[in-house]
Amino acid sequence: MLIKTRGIVLNYLKYRETSIIARIYTEQRGVQSYIVNGVRRAKPPGRIALFQPFTLLDLVAYVSPRGGLTRLSEFRCAHPYRTIPYDFSKSSVLLFLSEVVSRSVREEEENPDMFAFLHDSLLAYDAQQEHYENFALLFLLRLANYLGFGPESGHQITEQVAFAIDINQTTTARATVMRFQEFEHHFDELLSNTPSPTIPNGRVRRELLNILLRYYQLHVEGLGDIRSLDVLSELLAE
Repeated sequence: MLIKTRGIVLNYLKYRETSIIARIYTEQRGVQSYIVNGVRRAKPPGRIALFQPFTLLDLVAYVSPRGGLTRLSEFRCAHPYRTIPYDFSKSSVLLFLSEVVSRSVREEEENPDMFAFLHDSLLAYDAQQEHYENFALLFLLRLANYLGFGPESGHQITEQVAFAIDINQTTTARATVMRFQEFEHHFDELLSNTPSPTIPNGRVRRELLNILLRYYQLHVEGLGDIRSLDVLSELLAE
């Protein structure tokens, strides 16, 4: 059986000499893994580029009644990005977010609202010409709603993260809460969609991102460390 569906590439693994196993978030069946034959051959060139993280694809995929690993029959890029591949800042943010999504979104069933959020957010980000420095923070705050642990306030985020550092060390927890309190109003602005959030610089933005990632780690089992965060942190520090 074949189905046609839109998909968002999460990541891929090399498979045998010229093929890959691609993990793709599909509109019809959630997260699926597909064998894609021959994309690592020298000719025709460039096909492996279609499986870079967060590429938007139109797919024709085999479906097995037993589930598990199947193959792609056809695939093509649905919306080539116009700015992201040529903007190191944007591409670094997307690499980071794709790693978070890949580890957080695991359901193997249809979720049209989640798919629409991811798809539309990526297209909007590609179209933005300026004032997109807070995209990663806004994206993660909104994604949390679809994952079932969306925060209602900055206080909720900072309190949970601070006390989770070491629940047995009351003094340490209190000190951490006090340090984190200076960031609460930034989260409140982002959650309320304030047109011009007052995040002053990259250092504060990096602190907010670190706190938000810890919040995710409390709610997403096995999230672990996000490797691409180091690259993004260096970028935000500039």
